[in-house]
Amino acid sequence: MTVGTPALDTVDLGDPNTFADHDLNEFWRTLRDTAPVYWNSPADGRQGFWVLSRHDDIMATYRDNVNFTSEQGNVLVTLLGGGDAGAGRMLAVTDGHRHHELRKILQRVLSPKVLDEVARTVRSNTRQLIREAVESGGCDFAEQIASRIPMTTISNLLGVPEQDRDFLLTLTKTALSTDDEDVDEVDSEMARNEILMYFMDIVEERRESPGDDVISMLVGSSVDGVPLSDEDVVLNCYSLIIGGDETSRLTMIDCVHTLAAQPEQWRRLKHGEVAVETAVDEVLRWASPTMHFGRSVVRETELHGVQLRPGEIVTLWHASGNRDERVFERPGEFDLGRSPNKHMAFGYGPHFCIGSYLAKVEISELLLALRDFTTGFEQTGEALRIRSNFLTGLSTLPVLFRPDHRGLKKALDRHPY
Repeated sequence: MTVGTPALDTVDLGDPNTFADHDLNEFWRTLRDTAPVYWNSPADGRQGFWVLSRHDDIMATYRDNVNFTSEQGNVLVTLLGGGDAGAGRMLAVTDGHRHHELRKILQRVLSPKVLDEVARTVRSNTRQLIREAVESGGCDFAEQIASRIPMTTISNLLGVPEQDRDFLLTLTKTALSTDDEDVDEVDSEMARNEILMYFMDIVEERRESPGDDVISMLVGSSVDGVPLSDEDVVLNCYSLIIGGDETSRLTMIDCVHTLAAQPEQWRRLKHGEVAVETAVDEVLRWASPTMHFGRSVVRETELHGVQLRPGEIVTLWHASGNRDERVFERPGEFDLGRSPNKHMAFGYGPHFCIGSYLAKVEISELLLALRDFTTGFEQTGEALRIRSNFLTGLSTLPVLFRPDHRGLKKALDRHPY
């Protein structure tokens, strides 16, 4: 349970407990108004880093690949740890020409046109899971629905066997976030290494016997005539499984949690008063599951009169930028009809999330299934918050669904299982 706003000089954004234990809305507002380039002092053996809180500053930094780089890491856990082992090989922490070429490879299988069939499968799976939950009265939405939709989708794309998916889900939860206070950074690092080792085995299998999945495609790809190495493929599989699971799952959970507490917004969705596409963008802005990304300074530059020097870490906080009063009217209100909505849930610039289309499909299908099969829903127990300095959201969400019998009958008439 979160408590009140802490004093400015006591906040350590490098500490996962900061986000689990405090409401930081006022903290972010203070930074945006008085210290848009803020120094998070060294603490507990961690070095200090710069914090950007305004929407426009974050967007400008995302666009700037001259003064800033991703190749020292793009999240605090690697930036503060001295760098990312995947630099120059994993899409998210590669810049320049190689980033462009890797992105072209992955766009072959993650473009809207190619993902049409995947989108149909997402729709079918989501509607079945929601219908079953409604008919049974309720469930832990986080565990029984949100944990299954994104992981199933990305696993199908990668060709991960069904029997391995629960194992991978456990690892992805531990790698960057957890609801267990006993899990420390050593456990998280072990989980990240296990994911890499798992995909190394899969890559070896695909080299022997290629299929029609993304891993097989990566195995057969090259950059500038040089085939991708096993390590290249494994690192990008790691990025895809983490990105494809965590952010969509946490956004879905936040969506249901928020709608359960906002009956007027639910009514607007239920009665078709807001476009689903518009609602999806507001769900993403509101959840902001990825709280930050980071860059390292490569050339001395100045922002708001502050000198940023080579080697320093600069963190870009979506958690603040998506609530910036300079860009959003009534940013503290959840408004499914919000338009325009310049949220940065997927980042911006050269590293704009390559899986954004797929994430929007998953959230859209969730909203449609809720609209069609329920008249409403309510939270029936405590929701546990994850502990992370990178991701934000809930790990449990007990929910009671109220059935829409007409919608359920239509679905049954169309698909009599």
